[in-house]
Amino acid sequence: MGLGVSIACAVGALVAGAGVLAMAFPGRPEPWPVHLLRRAAVTAAWAAVAVYSLGFFTVLLSEQAFGDGADSIPAPACRDGFDEATRDGLSHHRSSYLPLRFDCVREDGSVYSSDPDYGWMNGASAALALSAALFAIGAGYATELRARKAAPTS
Repeated sequence: MGLGVSIACAVGALVAGAGVLAMAFPGRPEPWPVHLLRRAAVTAAWAAVAVYSLGFFTVLLSEQAFGDGADSIPAPACRDGFDEATRDGLSHHRSSYLPLRFDCVREDGSVYSSDPDYGWMNGASAALALSAALFAIGAGYATELRARKAAPTS
């Protein structure tokens, strides 16, 4: 399901991105800067949701695998793919959905991430969400500026 949500969001981002590209062709709606900013905001928002949902469901699956069966403690995400020296002294894990992370904690208090991809997922989703917000604010500002220019001054 998680991959399906991420793919659906990615398709939404591609469709919205096509709308942004359509602004380069003749026949674009007027005022085109406002439409361009709105379409860019939607594209960035869909992309942010696609990246975040990919990480969200990765953390969710890691959390769900913990305590589910005979070979599930410590968390499989903390054991699978790591050498014995890294896993030595593993005591528990910590997970978070904001920011995305699934950290493995050793008895001495040291921590290692179960997946290094959480770093880029957090950064990309935050940057895309910020971009979407700035594009939306820019569209609102452009609309307001256009309305002020069109209003009669007395």
